[in-house]
Amino acid sequence: MSGLDLEELAEIELQRDEEEAAALGAARRPSAAPSVAPPAGPDPELSTNHPFYDVARHGILQVAGEDRFGRRVITFCCCRMPPSHELNHRRLLEYLKYTLDQYVESDYTIVYFHYGLSSQNKPSLRWLQSAYKEFDRSHKFGKKVTYFNYLSELREHLKYDQLSIPQEVLRYDEELRNLHAGRLPPPTKTPPPRPPLPTQQFGVSLQYLKDKNQGELIPPVLRYTVTYLREKGLHTEGLFRRSASVQTVREIQRLYNQGKPVNFDDYGDIHLPAVILKTFLRELPQPLLTFEAYEQILEITSVESSLRVTCCRQILQNLPEHNYAVLSYLMGFLHEVSQESISNKMNSSNLACVFGLNLIWPSQGASSLSALVPLNLFTELLIEYYEKVFSGRGERGAEASEQGAPGARGSVPNEGAAAGDRPASGDRPASGLARPPLPPRPLTTAWRLL
Repeated sequence: MSGLDLEELAEIELQRDEEEAAALGAARRPSAAPSVAPPAGPDPELSTNHPFYDVARHGILQVAGEDRFGRRVITFCCCRMPPSHELNHRRLLEYLKYTLDQYVESDYTIVYFHYGLSSQNKPSLRWLQSAYKEFDRSHKFGKKVTYFNYLSELREHLKYDQLSIPQEVLRYDEELRNLHAGRLPPPTKTPPPRPPLPTQQFGVSLQYLKDKNQGELIPPVLRYTVTYLREKGLHTEGLFRRSASVQTVREIQRLYNQGKPVNFDDYGDIHLPAVILKTFLRELPQPLLTFEAYEQILEITSVESSLRVTCCRQILQNLPEHNYAVLSYLMGFLHEVSQESISNKMNSSNLACVFGLNLIWPSQGASSLSALVPLNLFTELLIEYYEKVFSGRGERGAEASEQGAPGARGSVPNEGAAAGDRPASGDRPASGLARPPLPPRPLTTAWRLL
């Protein structure tokens, strides 16, 4: 089939979409031409210095929370695409690649909202062919695509409330539901939340974990996974970048939550404890760096380079005691990992790409694309300059070390780890694991035509 034939078929499909939308009473501009939804308002965090500001300002791509397995979700909204003569589609493709590159160190999910694509804003067939060549063209790619008829179906796979769904798509979904009323299954009722188990480890607060673990500041899951990875995973290439079996991750979470022992040797996958560690951070009710610090962290890119470490220290001074202790423990270990980057290929920058969004997120919605750079930069500074950042906290830093915060390998810890000579009384290893020394990380798509 020739390129012209394909163009004609695509045009027919678009006309059919527009006719269906009109039949459903979709809102139109007072114009004879098919409507293109106005672009979303500019992201208040989006700087005019953004390398793709001309495309990003339309809000076509958005970071939209996580799916059920903790993978970052990115939405592509056709209804936010302006008329073709107002958008450079080549730049759009480059922006898409640039955006996905921000998550190259970890898995992610793409949600594609088809509603709003019309003859006025559709890219050319040549552009689609270029996009096809840029991404995975294997037969396996098709197996990764899931189609949905209604927005409600996304709830099974994603944290729906975190999604940034355009109003145009919401209205269209409602109209589709009204059209097919009576043929849809009744909505499922959400059971009331149950109180956590006394041994619960995931999805509970740091304070809850402290109260249930004899006052230990460092949560058991964090301590056990760090212990195991320090002993057996420091030289593993791509540590924290690889995924693990979803079923196995759930099984280990269940064991931890029931207070049962976990021996990672039984699973034969060094990346499994790394995934468990990240999952633990993601499922905290509040981010480790706290909601209050979010706006301050976003300003890190506007701080002069020579003052950024000092700025990081000042931000951390305002963290609660417990959060500071856990953060110091984790960053000390990640600093160790980065010191072995020759073998594991995970320097502080790579680790920051993995952990940035696991340490901090806004209280409402999800972090925008423009927030990725400052969040990852802040995390990179914490890892790269661990000793400087976590010094000067005085007694509070010393307490963190008493609870098992690791010092930097091959260096002399500052006062944040100076008290590490005295092991914590509750420093217990996981089953089959040794106690940590004191002192001394595929492209997944979910596309839906909506």
